[in-house]
Amino acid sequence: MKQSQPLIIAAAVLALAACGGEAQQSSSDRKGGGAPFGFELAAAAATEATAAPVVEISPAEVAEELVRGTIRLIDIRTAEEVADGGTIPGAEHIPMDRLDASVLTGDDGREVVLYCRSGSRSLAAATALAEEAGHSVTHMPGGILAWRERVRLAACEQGAAQSC
Repeated sequence: MKQSQPLIIAAAVLALAACGGEAQQSSSDRKGGGAPFGFELAAAAATEATAAPVVEISPAEVAEELVRGTIRLIDIRTAEEVADGGTIPGAEHIPMDRLDASVLTGDDGREVVLYCRSGSRSLAAATALAEEAGHSVTHMPGGILAWRERVRLAACEQGAAQSC
């Protein structure tokens, strides 16, 4: 949103400027009769400056990508939540209030995937980071709750869990 505001303001100023001189000119005096030069470019730039998309990845896909080593899984829950409920093996903990776009600029080539308890905060964080960074950010809907359910179901399929 921060990046698109100047474009929207520029488009509005150009639109107002296009209307400003009409009282002094008759329509027959105007050449071209359209918007001033550059207005179309400013308007097009304003519409193209939409936020990058948020990509979703399932718990099963996260498990596969962790094994492959292709993702950097980040738990954005509070320290208290992590202390009470643990974290997904292989994940690193960066609380949401300390998360910024610099976390996305790793040199190791891995894709950053965010998760929280249920997916709401990771979606909000991914949206904000995508807007700030200008490219898509991935999160795991359902959070650690969905992860635990995936683990439970996998254990049931193997006959290793008693609470199926």
